[in-house]
This record gives sequence, C-alpha cells and structure tokens, in this order.
Amino acid sequence: MRVLVVEDEPRMAELIAGIIDRAGFVADTVPGVADADHALEFLPYDAAVLDLGLADGDGLTLLARLRARRSGLPVLVLTARDTLDDRVAGLDAGADDYLIKPFAGAELVARLKALLRRPGHSLGVLLEAGTLTFDTIGREARVGGKVLPLARQELAILEHLLRRFGRVVPKALLEEKLYGDGGELESNAIPVHVHHLRKKLSDAGAGCTIHTVRGVGYFLMDGITE
Repeated sequence: MRVLVVEDEPRMAELIAGIIDRAGFVADTVPGVADADHALEFLPYDAAVLDLGLADGDGLTLLARLRARRSGLPVLVLTARDTLDDRVAGLDAGADDYLIKPFAGAELVARLKALLRRPGHSLGVLLEAGTLTFDTIGREARVGGKVLPLARQELAILEHLLRRFGRVVPKALLEEKLYGDGGELESNAIPVHVHHLRKKLSDAGAGCTIHTVRGVGYFLMDGITE
C-alpha cells in the first residue's frame, strides 16, 4: 500500500515515513498543501497522513477540497491540535481518523490498517492461491501452514499479484508502489525481486506460479510451471 505523508517539519516527516515503511507500506512525503494537491492528482495513493498546520496553508483546506471532489481516500489527521473543537472540526471536514502528537508508532500503523480494512478500501485480510496464504495485517506468507521467509519487496510484489490474481500487474505499477516518488531504483530491480520470489514459491511447493508478460509485467496463476 502507498501512503502520502503531508508534513512540513522534515524530521517529523522522516519519522512518520520510516514508521510506515517498516510496516510494509511505501510512504511519500510532501511538505505542504500545494505539493500534496499535485501528488494526489498524478499518483495513486491508498491513504494519506495529514498534518494541519502547514507552511503554505491549513490541512483542513486540502481535506475539504478532497471531499468536494468526492474522493474516498482514507485520511488520518496527525496533528498537535488537541482540543475537542479541533478534533470535531477535523472529523467534520472529512477526516476518517484523528491522532494527536506526540503519538506511538504502533498506534499510527494500527489506525492506518483499520482505515484500509474498511469496506471499499485497499487492505483485505487474507489472500490465497494454491497452497499459499498471505496475511496482509501480519505481513506474513505461509505455504501449507509454514512461514515462507520473504524480503519486504518480495512481500509487496506478492500482495499486488495476489490482489490481481490472473491479471497482469504492470512492471511500472510495481515500481511506483514499491519505491514511491523519487526512490532510487535500478532498471532490473523488479525483475530481480520477481526472480527470487518465483524461486521461493517453487521451492516451497506453493502451487502457484508467477508468469512474465515480456515488456509489460507479471501475473500469478495456479500451477507449477511458468
């Protein structure tokens, strides 16, 4: 899952992004309303973490514009504004949740996951193919009940393939989702991760195989050969 962090204090933005990345998601950070507007217009996000006191405006203004466009993007407000009136204003403006600074990283991740599990949003709970099961909350893959050790990037690729089972996932989409906006990326990074993931699934007897569509992307199907 890809999360936009709107936070103008650099150290805080880095802290929030690190927490989200370690939870198995991809975080992009922008410092203000204008940059957030631009990012949301051109990039696919599954959720946003929004500060309110931004250098170029109020986060509530951005939130109001989102809801006026009928955007259903889950938005978690993360702010130092801690009065009852502030919380009510944030929720009335369209926030899905409201968390006050200082905060615990575990609570931030738990609240994001809760938003993404709501009907119509991105985070299912258990995905299956062949003898493979993938727990999207615990970030754990199992084959026949045994844990399959996978790197973070392999888990992310596997989740996208499972969510689009039998359909091609473009390589460009995997690059966007895994590395975010401006992340360092070598041209063969995705093929290398897919190669390792394919071998691990085969060695574990997962009963499903990653197929390559040359020049386009990858898809997952039941079976043991590519």
